[in-house]
Amino acid sequence: MKNYRTLKQNGQHELIIKKSRFICTLARTETEEEAQQFIDTLKKEHWKANHNCSAYLIGEDGMIQRASDDGEPSGTAGVPMLEVLKKNNLQNVTAVVTRYFGGTKLGAGGLIRAYSGAVSETLKELGIVEKRRHQFIQITVSYPVSGKLQNALHQSTYRLESIDYTDQVTFICLIESERIQTFEEEITEWTSAQFSQTNGAEAWVEVPVDG
Repeated sequence: MKNYRTLKQNGQHELIIKKSRFICTLARTETEEEAQQFIDTLKKEHWKANHNCSAYLIGEDGMIQRASDDGEPSGTAGVPMLEVLKKNNLQNVTAVVTRYFGGTKLGAGGLIRAYSGAVSETLKELGIVEKRRHQFIQITVSYPVSGKLQNALHQSTYRLESIDYTDQVTFICLIESERIQTFEEEITEWTSAQFSQTNGAEAWVEVPVDG
């Protein structure tokens, strides 16, 4: 699976537009089943609301996309919400905008702006992260080599997670998958090829996305 952007944290944000309440709730959802359960939960919670419109993107490159206007005029709610998720290149995110009607009709253009705006504002409040695939790599060297290697790692941009001291010294690093080859080349240079390497588990690391 490629690196991808998703929601930093689940949460909710509310807008008041011409006396109507637009409550946007966003959540990470890994599967379509999770997305539907999340939508159903909010519909039950806000059963008195006039509308609970929804949109979600699931899977690599937005493989699964769904949008619902939930009674609003066709194309004025779910699709505009979905477009905001797509514009931000998000994956595995579900949005629900709950509307409590305030008595003033907004018209098609007003609804589109309200529903897309609710999702945009909530994304700004909650934040976006990029999930980047990493791998744990153990580099083991002798004590005479360890000092130079430790200094080089500290001065680099690589993540040094821990150091184990036994009969030799093992540096446990967490390396972005796309940088593993470069990392191995630099380790070879820093140690004059006097090291042993063990590749461990893969992990996702979340990096905040500005803007």
